[in-house]
Amino acid sequence: MARRSTFFHHLHPPTLPRRAARFRYTFGLGGAAVFLFGVLVVTGLLEMFYYVPSLERANASVQLLTFLVPYGWLVRGVHYWAAQGLVVIAVLHLLRVVLTGAYKSPRRFNWLLGVSLLVLVVLLDFTGYVLRWDTDIEWALLVGTNLLKSIPLIGESLYGLVVGGSEVSGDTIVRFYAWHVFGLALIAAVTIGWHIFRVRRDGGISTPEPRTPDRITRDDLVKREVVAMLLLAAVLLLLALVFPPELGPAGDFSQLPGEASAPWFFVWVQQLLRWGDPLPMGLLIPIGLVVVLFLIPYVIDRRSTGVGRWFNREGRVAQWVTLVLLASIVALTVLGSVK
Repeated sequence: MARRSTFFHHLHPPTLPRRAARFRYTFGLGGAAVFLFGVLVVTGLLEMFYYVPSLERANASVQLLTFLVPYGWLVRGVHYWAAQGLVVIAVLHLLRVVLTGAYKSPRRFNWLLGVSLLVLVVLLDFTGYVLRWDTDIEWALLVGTNLLKSIPLIGESLYGLVVGGSEVSGDTIVRFYAWHVFGLALIAAVTIGWHIFRVRRDGGISTPEPRTPDRITRDDLVKREVVAMLLLAAVLLLLALVFPPELGPAGDFSQLPGEASAPWFFVWVQQLLRWGDPLPMGLLIPIGLVVVLFLIPYVIDRRSTGVGRWFNREGRVAQWVTLVLLASIVALTVLGSVK
């Protein structure tokens, strides 16, 4: 009898080198990211049954989900921690790709997709954070959106397009909601599928030529992935139980906040803004960082040798550039968190 194919069978070739499946080579970061995105989709759909994107009811609907809906607190907690975990794992996955030279030809285009996914993940987390509509989102909503006004010529128009007018209103939350659950989520889902397809098309996970023809079957790899997903799901449940996400009262966003805190993934930007003008510190530097990442396989390291080897000599410049950028963000985050 013919065996039915599963979703996992379409993700992997029938066999692959044993080295490529070793945990210490990839740490399962790519698969973990896909799993967390799936968790976000499922829990997000459940939250949509109760969330009301309006100025008067947004925060109240989250309160309802958290405190009155059976297991609503658990759904929200898992969704929250999956979102935070996805940001962390996406960064670690990008770092692993750099340190193993997996961005080199013929995988250069897939590197662009990966960096784009990191940006999308941060934007998804940002828009979801705002949808709580409580007092803690003041910086993200007011300072974050007002950065757009610093852009010459088009700043005011772009700000109006994002928030739905000249100031924060009910239209603002509708737009953030639409981008979060439809626009960004759909773009991210398509890009993830494209990214996985390119991994297969470009020859699978990048590894050096194996010294031995030792290979494992697709079924063996799928079993490992299922175990990893179950462990990750257990971690999410534990975090949701022990560290439930905070939720404050509905916020008043009629004026810019004083010392409101940014979400943790934008604390480094908040620290930069304390040192200078919004345009260079809040927009040009973060955008420049993304541009530098985009250019790694095209300008910084154009060689195709050293693929699949940890800390390969050929990619030393790219490795140092990435590590310095990441260390700078971490240092700024720590500095911005100390009050």
